Amino acid sequence: MKYMLIWRATDEAYAGMAGADFTEMIEKVGRFNQEMIQAGVLLAAEGLDDASEGVVVDHSAEPPVVTDGPYGETKELFGGFYILGVASKQEAVEWAKRAPITGPGFKTEIRRVTTIDEFPQDNEWIQKERAWREATGQL
Repeated sequence: MKYMLIWRATDEAYAGMAGADFTEMIEKVGRFNQEMIQAGVLLAAEGLDDASEGVVVDHSAEPPVVTDGPYGETKELFGGFYILGVASKQEAVEWAKRAPITGPGFKTEIRRVTTIDEFPQDNEWIQKERAWREATGQL
């Protein structure tokens, strides 16, 4: 099964990292990544740019409204994610507990990633997506 670990932090937690040694943080994260690679569970991992560089497309109106970051109502921002291939949710939880960047305001959200096999296979759009995934080596 695939699970996504989503790193989240409050503005205060991010601000507290401002003085941290970047090289030391990279080492901590690098060691954690290496453990997951050696265990054979890491499928993908990416960090996200600062929220102030992002935009939100709000579909509540027509046409959709595009707003530049930062986002005033956001209490926790996503900072990055991992995709793990593990046997269970509990195994994903155990990896999340070992996250190298911790402290007040830091959280890891865990969500199962659904697969194309869970959708109706006789659906035309699912068949097209399956063909695309097969052609690009994703299946």
